[in-house]
Amino acid sequence: MEVIAKAKNIRMSPRKVRLVIDVIRGMDVTHALIQLRFLKKAAALPVLKLLNSAIANAEHNFQLEKENLIVKTITADGGPTIHRWTQKAFGRAAPIRKRTSHITILLGEKKGGKANAKKAVTAKHQPSKAVVKKVVAKRPSVKKTK
Repeated sequence: MEVIAKAKNIRMSPRKVRLVIDVIRGMDVTHALIQLRFLKKAAALPVLKLLNSAIANAEHNFQLEKENLIVKTITADGGPTIHRWTQKAFGRAAPIRKRTSHITILLGEKKGGKANAKKAVTAKHQPSKAVVKKVVAKRPSVKKTK
């Protein structure tokens, strides 16, 4: 079962919103809520509201449990741009583009219960064993002379 929620015409640039949604993509819903609460980005607030709306849709409309949901896909697309002008030197004008975003979130159910979802989340956020190994170069011993 998939649950969709959309937020349209958010007065924020899609480029800035994508920084936030990339953090929670593929996460468990409970972990995503925690991440968004402590993320120091202005875009975290509308994304958090949208995630809460999607969870409410899943619980009310489809009788799904919050613990069994993951963020399957989340996208931030450009909305209509508001055009303004600012004054410049010698009677000139320069454009100001106030960008807006359309955010779409798709929640899905976990496959195989809690054990598989926990492994998927931890595997995503931990580096592989090959990366963890550090190469320690041996420094040549230096003899102190007086």
